[in-house]
Formats: sequence, structure tokens, C-alpha cells
Amino acid sequence: MTKNEELNLPACLTALQGWCHPIFVVDSGSSDGTEAVARRFGAEFVPHPWEGAAKQWNWALQNLPLRSDWVLGLDADQRVPEELKQELLQAARHGPPDVCGYYLPRKQIFRGRWLRHGGYWPKYLLKFFRNGTAHCDEQELVDFRFYVRGKTLQLKSPMTEENLKEWDITFWLQKHVGFVELHAREELRRRRDPPEWSLTPSPWGTSDQKTLWLKQWWYRLPPLARPFPYFLYRYLFRLGFLDGSQGALYYFLHDFWYELMIAVRLKELEKKTKGSG
Repeated sequence: MTKNEELNLPACLTALQGWCHPIFVVDSGSSDGTEAVARRFGAEFVPHPWEGAAKQWNWALQNLPLRSDWVLGLDADQRVPEELKQELLQAARHGPPDVCGYYLPRKQIFRGRWLRHGGYWPKYLLKFFRNGTAHCDEQELVDFRFYVRGKTLQLKSPMTEENLKEWDITFWLQKHVGFVELHAREELRRRRDPPEWSLTPSPWGTSDQKTLWLKQWWYRLPPLARPFPYFLYRYLFRLGFLDGSQGALYYFLHDFWYELMIAVRLKELEKKTKGSG
């Protein structure tokens, strides 16, 4: 999925050459050189208007001519190192026949710094799945994920995620301002209506089941009481301070500022909802 990703896309597509085909780049209106980069690497460039991450992925899975037995769903800032490539090929060729999806450990890099602490490593994302078995939950406006019908396993080799555009901190801030609105609206809806999850939340299940279980508890906390203890938990208790100055910036922005903005916007939306009856 792309929009103005000429900076990130070359590294993503370079890692897929020679073993991953066909490659589709679904673009939602880039005005930079994204299309030229995609075509230079032999990818099929498919324009489609943006409707939200989950809807965009569902459209792609349902409408693209996916001819392979397995699908690897990546964002433009994600890369597949050689070790992971070999593990993916091994899983596709010789994996258990009843397995429909694989979780990949994500190695997140922020402004040149690997976030090894704070609970961000390893975070497992389901990215590799049998063709025709996966979908996204369109009720998840921000933290969307792939869900598969069938058994899943975890791989060992990490996928790398590094958004080079985040060296401009205004990009990060502007992106997350948009996420604040989506996050607050999703939580407001889930607070108003009984939450329906695509997986059964569980503290002992898959990575996604654990995340959904934590979300259930998170929604029960007063929104304005969350940001500061959450930041302390990530930065001190989970040793985020060991990630240096770039880590400190990330933990402050993502785990305090971002959560505070969500709480403030959620309160605003709740007030508007009550005012409108």
C-alpha cells in the first residue's frame, strides 16, 4: 500500500526481487515518484482510492489477480532480510499443510535507532498467509491486522520496519494527528456498542489475541489517566531508556503525547455525542 512512498519503496521492493512474484503496489494517489519506482522494480502499479487501511487491504485481497499459493502483505516501509526470505520460502514449500498464516517478528527502527526495549521487541505481525484465507476487520480503523481462517505459527527471523520519512519529525506528528481522530472514533464506538472482535481475546493466545485482550482492559481505564503511567511503564519498567535519545523521543511522543491527544479527542467526541442526544 502506498501514497508518496518514493523514499521507502526502493528498499522494500529490492528485497523481493527474484523470489516474490507478482508484486502489486496499490496506490492511493501519489504525487511523487512512487509509480516510477514501482515500475522500475517490475511491480504492477494499481491505483485505488483510499478508504482506510483495512478496507484498502480487503479490496486488494479480493480484487487483485493473486496467482500464488501464498501472499506476503507488506507496507512500503517494511523490508524482508535474507534470513527471513529463506524462512518464508521454507514455510511455503515445506510447512505443515494445516497452517494458514505465519507471524513475523518486527524489528522497528525509529530515526536510525532499533527500539529493542519498551516492549516493542519482538512484536509479532501476521504478514504471510495462504491465498484466500485472510481478511482485515474494517471496524479496526488504526491498529488493523490480518486475520486468517486456520492455524498460525511464528517464524524466528525478523522483518525490518523503518520509515525514512520520520527523519522529518513534522511528518511523524502530522501522521499521528490523523491517527488520533481514527483511534478516538473507534474507541468511542466500542465504548458505546459491545465490542465484536475477529478473534477471541486471550492472554494466552496468539500475539493478536493478547493485544485484543489488553485492549479490553485499556478501554476500561479513564482516558486522561492513561498517558503518564503508560509512558512510565514503557520507558522505565520496560527499559525504554536504554534505547538512547531517539528512543526517548519516540516513547515520549508515542506513549505520552499520542495517548494524551487520543484521550482529549475522545472526551471531545463524547461531549458532542451527548450534546446531540
